[in-house]
Amino acid sequence: MNKLKALINIAKDRENNKINKFFNSIGFIILLGVLLFIKTIFFYKNTIANTDSIELQTIFGTIFFIVVYVCIICTLPNKSRIIIGIISTLVISLLLFMDNIYYIFSNNVLSVAQITNLQYGEEIADTLPTVLEGKQILYFIDIIFFVILIISKFLVIVSKPKKTKKERIKKILTGISIALIGCILSIGYVQNGKQKSYNKDLQIKEATIYGYHIYDIENVLNTKKNTKYKTKDKMLEDYTILKEEYNKEGSENLKGVINGKNIIILQLESVQEFLLNQSINGKEITPNLNGFMNENIEFTNMFMQSYSTTADCEHSSITSLYPMENGMSYSKYYTNTYDDLFKIFHKNNYHTSYMHGNYPYFWNRGNVYGRMEIDELSLKEQFEDLSENINGDLSDELLYLQAVDKLKTYNEPFISYIVSASSHTPFTLEGLQDKSKISIDVGKYKNTYFGNYLEAMNYADYAFGVFINKLKEEGLYNDTTILVFGDHNGLTMYQDEMVEFLKERDPNINDVDLKLNYIRVACGIKIPGMQKQKIYKPVSKLDIKPTLTNLVGIDDGISLGTNMFALKQFVCLNNERIVTDKYYYDEQWYDINTGETIIFDMLEDSEKQELNTYYNSMKTELDISESISVNNLLK
Repeated sequence: MNKLKALINIAKDRENNKINKFFNSIGFIILLGVLLFIKTIFFYKNTIANTDSIELQTIFGTIFFIVVYVCIICTLPNKSRIIIGIISTLVISLLLFMDNIYYIFSNNVLSVAQITNLQYGEEIADTLPTVLEGKQILYFIDIIFFVILIISKFLVIVSKPKKTKKERIKKILTGISIALIGCILSIGYVQNGKQKSYNKDLQIKEATIYGYHIYDIENVLNTKKNTKYKTKDKMLEDYTILKEEYNKEGSENLKGVINGKNIIILQLESVQEFLLNQSINGKEITPNLNGFMNENIEFTNMFMQSYSTTADCEHSSITSLYPMENGMSYSKYYTNTYDDLFKIFHKNNYHTSYMHGNYPYFWNRGNVYGRMEIDELSLKEQFEDLSENINGDLSDELLYLQAVDKLKTYNEPFISYIVSASSHTPFTLEGLQDKSKISIDVGKYKNTYFGNYLEAMNYADYAFGVFINKLKEEGLYNDTTILVFGDHNGLTMYQDEMVEFLKERDPNINDVDLKLNYIRVACGIKIPGMQKQKIYKPVSKLDIKPTLTNLVGIDDGISLGTNMFALKQFVCLNNERIVTDKYYYDEQWYDINTGETIIFDMLEDSEKQELNTYYNSMKTELDISESISVNNLLK
């Protein structure tokens, strides 16, 4: 019996020695490289290639980068090689994981510029339930396995006998030579990414996720240098040409129809357009918004430019410019001068105000709006009744009731920008004191993220109804222009329960429909004296400022948007996407009605020219907007 045990132990030792030999060899580093390649492909399949195949160019580029990585690690001494190999693989895996969850949240990947947003860690943490998936453990499972083996002493890192000087030089030169070849090939991929500075999906496809991050670091370090317009005069030349082209399309003659009348702009948190006129278990989800839209002017195709943050939406709406990286317009460029909505209306003798139920530090609003020409800035500390807070923000109902009390005291005409917050992620309505204000039964979606979203939107609608009724009671409704819109998406593009909900109502829904649904938000405007109507052409947040200034009959300064009642039939997004009345551009053109790819060469010459004009206009708009923000060209 003892001999048998001894033989078993000898066999185990031999097996362990074989495993340890491999673990301490170059082969282990190659294995790390192979696993890293598999993780990167996994990342692509869950982001840029969600509904498509991965392009060969992206696969080969990824191989080049990983070969460079493996060669560099292999040139290190034995102990350093294994430790640095595992740690570096962990760091890269963590980066892929973070890019993955951020992509699910905002259809975008991270930039080092966003490091300043770590101060909003609480809000970021609130979004995690929407983006975490069980399969994402694959980014770390190998690292966890190796670390457990090392900690348990099952695998032992050993220092191999020192090689001769000649052997060491040969090893290093071999590794460097292979790495250099890979570097030369990889540099080409990084350069590819530089050609498409706004479309990150395309940057990743052409430069790989690694080339993108290398370029991103370089771009952040040279932001000003990489802008197209360094001076205001040169920017204005192209801006004037752009606006002249847009003005050719004409406009409904509404200039000045609300001159001297009060204006309320109400920005609703996370209210997407697909919610309107929808019911669940026999109850309307948004009955008050439905009533408002059906009685007034509804824009059925309002699109967001933002990176899924409320602050970005406010920036676009107030300045008619595209936002920078997620929240950067408010965190980094808040000292800039813009032809913003408050400055323009204040100059034209309007009483200006801004209201939000959170503290001044959140998204730097205290500094941002403290610099604008706002007669009354009301953040959380400026409201008396703070007895109900939902997810940390003043409840919409209390915000609205007190907002109307403030509006009553303002000199007329006034323009007031009010931002709601109760329907913010994670949509749990934590702090809501009376649950009966939720009037729907979400049924099978109860206690799911989508179910929570529907309930939060239903409460937001309830509070909106309170706001409208209070305005009527105080005599502020009939003769006031009221613009209502959702700030950004609340759900991810392919959120399972949402897709199920949409398919139950439209079995023929296609991928383009889902992509447009992701960026389409609710929007309607009440203009005293105007008949109700639905407007189906695409509009965007950039159009809000020029629309209101046109209705009042005043100049809107520098605005990249256009009057929403104009005949312009396309809008651009900040990631090089374009939406027209018929087509959607996302690296290539798609037919909105069918979801099918357009064969560009098969189009009539006039239509080709039209779509090319849209594309060139989009590039010019993005270049102008970035240059204005980065170089403060309107100071």
